Amino acid sequence: MISGDSHLTKQNTLGKKIFQFFLVFFSILLLHGFQAQGLDAYEDLAASKRIRIVASIFPLLEFAEAVSGKRGEVSLLLPPGAEIHSWQPRPSDIIRLSSADLFIYIGADLEPWLHDLLKSVKNPNLRILEASLGIPMIDEKGIIHSSPEHEMKGILNSGHEDEHGARDPHIWLDFKNDQVIVDKIAAVLSEMDPEGSSIFKKNASAYKEKLQGLDQKFKDGLKNCEHGTIIIGGHAAFGYLARSYNLRQISVYGLSPDSRPTPKKIIEVMELAKKYGLKAIFFEAYVSDELAKVLAEEVGARILVLNPGANLTKEQLKSGKTFFDIMEENLENLKDGLICK
Repeated sequence: MISGDSHLTKQNTLGKKIFQFFLVFFSILLLHGFQAQGLDAYEDLAASKRIRIVASIFPLLEFAEAVSGKRGEVSLLLPPGAEIHSWQPRPSDIIRLSSADLFIYIGADLEPWLHDLLKSVKNPNLRILEASLGIPMIDEKGIIHSSPEHEMKGILNSGHEDEHGARDPHIWLDFKNDQVIVDKIAAVLSEMDPEGSSIFKKNASAYKEKLQGLDQKFKDGLKNCEHGTIIIGGHAAFGYLARSYNLRQISVYGLSPDSRPTPKKIIEVMELAKKYGLKAIFFEAYVSDELAKVLAEEVGARILVLNPGANLTKEQLKSGKTFFDIMEENLENLKDGLICK
């Protein structure tokens, strides 16, 4: 009997331990569930307070995402694959901007539809950042001009096509300019969200280091090249990149993507390509390569693509392609076409 009681007691003790174990286990699960719900609620609350940012082109989207981090919600105004110069805003874009907190654009007539778009936006509290403001700009020949310190109010009232005329708006293809733009974004976000100022500055500093690294890659990759001339079978979109690395850009037609080359200009470019013994003719991504092919056949060269990176295709956006990916692809094609060691 004593032996039986002892055995029963042991079973009861074991049963209690098992019960206690499952009690603790399920308590932990429940606690974890409550904590997760609390975290989700916090994230939802934080999302409602994030600065809503709209960027006109892809590089500005990436810069704004990098600087704002989790305190910003950034979207691209251009639909995937749209061409920045010829795209026309839709009513839905006006509605989106009307509910945004900050709009970042390049200016210098890169976005020819900007004037009409902003006049249609009904949002008196929308902050507007013109990235090119104060950045020295170059013309088609690479000559530097100071950027007019105009105000957005003046742009909306009068337009500024005549002011910028032949100035190259592709300022993001100079990685030093990009660092200035990143600082501008950090500054305006700090004004809008003072509590996040230290975060914005820290994020900006980290991203600028990456841009400095990219600049060094280009310097190293393009310092020993057989050729120093880039012939573009299209418009002159790569002047800042060429100037940064002591290269010369020759395009079949000028800064305006709406221009059409004359037979005289085509012959002139062909003769220059033959004179310099160039082995590659470049064309712009998402633009017809037909003219580049004609030039390449005449001079016995290949065609290679350069991508200004203003926008991406839907597939590229889905794959997570970055500004750095695009620029490094450009570097590899430049090294190939210019025969760099």
